[in-house]
Amino acid sequence: MTTHTETSAPSRTVWTLILASLGAFITSLDVVVVSTALPTLQEHLHANLADLEWTINGYNLAFACLMLTGAALGDRFGRRNMYALGVAVFTLSSIACATAGSASALIAARVVQGAGAAVVLPLTLTLISHAFPLEKRGAAIGIWGAITGLGVAAGPVLGGLIIQDISWEWIFWINVPVGVAVVVLSLLRLENSRGTRPQLDLVGVALVSTGLLALVWAPVRAPSIGWGDPEVAVALVVGAALLTAFLAWQRRARYPMLPLQYFRVRAFSSANGVVFFMMFSLIGSLFMITQMFQRGLGYDPLQTGLRILVWTAMPMLVAPVAGALSEKLGNKPFMLGGMLLQAVGMGWLALVSSSDVGYGDVVGPLIVAGIGISMVFPTVANAVVGSVPLDDSAVAAGTNNTVREAGGVFGVAVLVAVFAANGGYGSVASFMDGFKAAELVAGVAALVGAAVAVLAPGRSAAGAGHQAEPAGVLQTERV
Repeated sequence: MTTHTETSAPSRTVWTLILASLGAFITSLDVVVVSTALPTLQEHLHANLADLEWTINGYNLAFACLMLTGAALGDRFGRRNMYALGVAVFTLSSIACATAGSASALIAARVVQGAGAAVVLPLTLTLISHAFPLEKRGAAIGIWGAITGLGVAAGPVLGGLIIQDISWEWIFWINVPVGVAVVVLSLLRLENSRGTRPQLDLVGVALVSTGLLALVWAPVRAPSIGWGDPEVAVALVVGAALLTAFLAWQRRARYPMLPLQYFRVRAFSSANGVVFFMMFSLIGSLFMITQMFQRGLGYDPLQTGLRILVWTAMPMLVAPVAGALSEKLGNKPFMLGGMLLQAVGMGWLALVSSSDVGYGDVVGPLIVAGIGISMVFPTVANAVVGSVPLDDSAVAAGTNNTVREAGGVFGVAVLVAVFAANGGYGSVASFMDGFKAAELVAGVAALVGAAVAVLAPGRSAAGAGHQAEPAGVLQTERV
């Protein structure tokens, strides 16, 4: 077999890390930038609470539902080609977001953005996995995590600056030059590797996409219509039935999208469980905290972005260190320790929240939580792609990112429901009452994630994923 170490020149390896990280950067940036702009969008587009939710969840819904499909398309038609196409779709839909004249138009464009991101994100890890040897992969994924963290860190500041000094539309226009550059350079500098599956599993694509759509539709709709509404129950039942049919089909399919035997690997299944609860807590909290800084503490968008850096900048600082150390110590200590720190941070934030809370009261909790997520990001990714054969790294990354985005969708929906049940937008006191309850739930979710991390294997038992390659030959096209 021709391996990545034989086919990748050092310069191509560097370009792969840069371009893959930039793809992760812009897809991460867009979630956070929009979160910072929620109060402004509410005013300028006359959006209600449900509209604000959908600007986040429309993106995350498409992201979560199409992630496995994006990974499968990369395996079938070439990872470089599909990566460039995904970035192009993301860039064009950013233009549609910037020119949207209503909340409904913005939400529709955000759904298309999520579809583009669903192709981009799983392929970022696949490209890196093929470019770097196993002994250097943890450090490379740590750098990937740091640049992804930079997108999270820069989002509130950049969003605040743009909203305050330019206009909200430019939070989307900024994607365009970066996206164009990534598309062109990817076509010129990346190898077009393929997976071992010569055919696309069309039945699997249909079942998993519609099943995930139905399953995540329930928590997205529940805050506005109630968890007891028949629509929610039907969506959950239909989603569960379609995903069950998908799993049954995967046992029969000649070229399955998701080899089910990987879920019997503890490193794979535990990492996916951890990332679900991490994103449940993180994205749900992000939706609430950016509003709390503006509605509860009275800051404008730029002031919010600058002050929230104590939380969002942590991945940029900690993720490279955690990724590099995981090569020596294993992934489990960082996943477990990170989830415990996130639980402490969110719980601490809930306890100090009140109508007279000051910025000094929330700095400590945000720093602790930020360090926690920074330890989990790179090590979860490393655990997932390291627990399967190299040629299936796209499948592993797609599965992990599907679970990750589903966690974010459920997190926003559940925390908004908890917020609405315990408070509202009527006054600062009412908002902070709802915020406190929501963040307590976020802390509990992170604690559940820590319990899942306990089940992860130690370093000696976790590193055998790439030892056995599947049948077939990795096809690589040189530029």
